[in-house]
Amino acid sequence: MIRISLDKVLEKTGISRYELAKRTGIRYQIIDNYYKNKVKRYDSYILERICDALNCTICDIIEYKKARL
Repeated sequence: MIRISLDKVLEKTGISRYELAKRTGIRYQIIDNYYKNKVKRYDSYILERICDALNCTICDIIEYKKARL
């Protein structure tokens, strides 16, 4: 299972979703969808902009957990 952990990163850095939207130039609703893990297909452009704005790597915002069989 792949999960976006944007909520954890934003809490750690003290940046709001609104501030992230302003820094990236990405609409708030899109940032909110990533924040709430409502995204089914991840856009590399958006992930890159988020990483640049938060000064982090992709590994900081994406988690992978093996599915139990």
